[in-house]
Amino acid sequence: MTLFSIFCVLLIEQFRPLRADNPIYGWIVVLAARIEHSFNAGRAEHGRLAWLVMMLALVLPTLLIYWLCALAGPIAQLAWTIVIVYLTLGFRHYSHYFTAIQLALDNNDLTEARRLLAEWTRQDVLELDAQEISRLAVENALITTHRHVFGVFFWLLMPMGPAGAVLYRVSEYLARAWNEPEHLRNEPFGSFASKAFYWIDWLPVRLTAIAFAVVGNFEDAIYAWRNFARRWGNESTGILLSAGGGAMGVRLGTPSEYAPELPGVDIAALEPSTPDIDTLPGDPPSQRALQSAVGLIWRSLLLWVLLLLLVTVTKWIG
Repeated sequence: MTLFSIFCVLLIEQFRPLRADNPIYGWIVVLAARIEHSFNAGRAEHGRLAWLVMMLALVLPTLLIYWLCALAGPIAQLAWTIVIVYLTLGFRHYSHYFTAIQLALDNNDLTEARRLLAEWTRQDVLELDAQEISRLAVENALITTHRHVFGVFFWLLMPMGPAGAVLYRVSEYLARAWNEPEHLRNEPFGSFASKAFYWIDWLPVRLTAIAFAVVGNFEDAIYAWRNFARRWGNESTGILLSAGGGAMGVRLGTPSEYAPELPGVDIAALEPSTPDIDTLPGDPPSQRALQSAVGLIWRSLLLWVLLLLLVTVTKWIG
């Protein structure tokens, strides 16, 4: 049933993808802001309580309806699963940005590419050249695909069913919404949300990295993962980008993240082309890296679907 619901949603998304600014997401954003405003008194335990309240408000009703639909019959259960998967699975949520950036770079329109990248990442990209635009676009594509697709796949397979997908997506949003804004950055309130998502995503992010390695350059992906993932400030991001870059043969990240630790060397001043410093396998990112990223993501998607099929067949046989 899970596999069939994913197939249905992937097909629906090809014709009518769910926009990132849809009313359901808007309501969750407002709810998270209200809970933060009501509970945030500057202590970490308040953030823990707020996180639990948010999950009870969203995950518990999803699970109860799923159980009620199971009592009503498989058709009702399938319909509810498709609805939740459609709301949580975002294979094409941001693909239009990636495609548009690729077209802009192909036309040598750096102004448009920068505008699209800034709108997508919410970063200042006015001074970036084509290589840096390509790097950031590929990095965001890998991270976004994991958090909107592969991580959702994993939690859909858990006994909670669609409620697991809601748990994953909401926890990912709270880890950002309660830590990244200026007024919440470095506050203790959002620390629990970050830790909770770290553990919720601990296994999925590693399975995604393994998928990247299997469908890409396995040796370089594993080498980069083992030796360079820890250099990123965020461990999960480091695993995804080091393994993904190694699988594609592209150096992702910045010099401080892929250069060796040499005594007396100013890492911040290094350029990616510095001799004897470029130890991360692969070539500097280019426009071809965008095409490589698309291929890697699609092959990884097919691998995940194959694994879901094997799990489904195993359950039927059992």
